[in-house]
Amino acid sequence: MQLRQALKTGLKTLVESGVPSPELAAELLLMHVLGRDRGYLYAYPEAEISEEITRRYFQSVAERATGKPTQYITGHQEFWGLDLEVTPDVLIPRPETEHVVEAVIDLARRQGFDRETPLRIVDVGTGSGCIALALAAEFPRAILFATDISRPALDVASRNAARLGMAERVKFLERDLLAFFLDARAPGQGFNQGPDESFLSAFDFVVSNPPYVARGELDKVQREVREFEPQLAWGGLERGDEIYRRLIPQARAALKPGGWLIVEIGYNMGDAVAALLGDGWADIGVQPDLAGIPRVISARKGSLIGTRNEDHA
Repeated sequence: MQLRQALKTGLKTLVESGVPSPELAAELLLMHVLGRDRGYLYAYPEAEISEEITRRYFQSVAERATGKPTQYITGHQEFWGLDLEVTPDVLIPRPETEHVVEAVIDLARRQGFDRETPLRIVDVGTGSGCIALALAAEFPRAILFATDISRPALDVASRNAARLGMAERVKFLERDLLAFFLDARAPGQGFNQGPDESFLSAFDFVVSNPPYVARGELDKVQREVREFEPQLAWGGLERGDEIYRRLIPQARAALKPGGWLIVEIGYNMGDAVAALLGDGWADIGVQPDLAGIPRVISARKGSLIGTRNEDHA
């Protein structure tokens, strides 16, 4: 079969199945089975493809027609210019989450930090490791930790770190939020580094893209997410803000004075999450994504008195 005919047939199947962005999906799946880029598809439309390649392509198209995300079929997703492995054990990295990375870079720059500054950063709920690895690429001397309660997700993140040559750069921990860093400072835990507790606290940045979809909003979630991506990573919580309620006080305890908490939020959660940042936080900002939707909240650890007067949007 000619490449052009295979692409046309695959596209027809995806359109009839109601798959979002069917042209892109048809192209990506064919690129995957061919091991070629998009330019090849259109430079050689009359090229003959083997029966085996044709079979694999239409099998992939059939999988996508069921709603299975393209990224889980190809096993890859790009994030911050990094080629990441993704499996059904992890949330697929979204372009919107890159705003978390951008916020860290912007705030670090505004404080006079550069790429060589040995920042201390922890990524909470790391999933595929996308945020932690993007920050490792941007700050080569940073000391990075990444936590998740899912062992399968951490296995994916560790493989991504190894593939990118960052296995020694990020320490992955199977822990709930920041509990490890706070509990380990207690006497007798073997991690206490003395009065300054510099090993386990005094982070410059705590970052997170936590699950935030409330149970009452499950019907608004795309089919691909609802049926194929791990609910542990995206929501199904009673209210939707449960993780923020737990993370915010833990982050304040783990950050150094002047350190920053940066979190991704749901499209309608800006006011609710900002309201959770009470005394002890300053310079609270809500940043929109490219569609103008509130996407990232940042807040600086301040004093316990009067900090709300320093806030700005």
